[in-house]
Amino acid sequence: MIETYYRYHVFFCTNQRAEDQRCCQNHNAQAMRDYLKKRTKDLGIIGRGAVRANNAGCMDRCAKGPVLVVYPEGVWYSYKDKADIDEIIFEHLQNGRVVERLRLVD
Repeated sequence: MIETYYRYHVFFCTNQRAEDQRCCQNHNAQAMRDYLKKRTKDLGIIGRGAVRANNAGCMDRCAKGPVLVVYPEGVWYSYKDKADIDEIIFEHLQNGRVVERLRLVD
């Protein structure tokens, strides 16, 4: 297995489109990214060997939004609120279990 710098790298689509178009930022994506970043810091699971959260431009999943993706597995999630983000943190980022109810499948 290839060793990665971060155990998990989380990318949030925070793209903002025109008012009448669907986009993740219409669902407070930036605030949710900031929340995940704060929670992982509070839990001491940030940095090398742990978790990194970043903004991403459009990830072309607008109809499924808001979305985030967790690498290295490439697991895509949709979320509604902080409770969903907390579940992703606890289950996936802390315990390595995919949250199937939030997982996006094509």
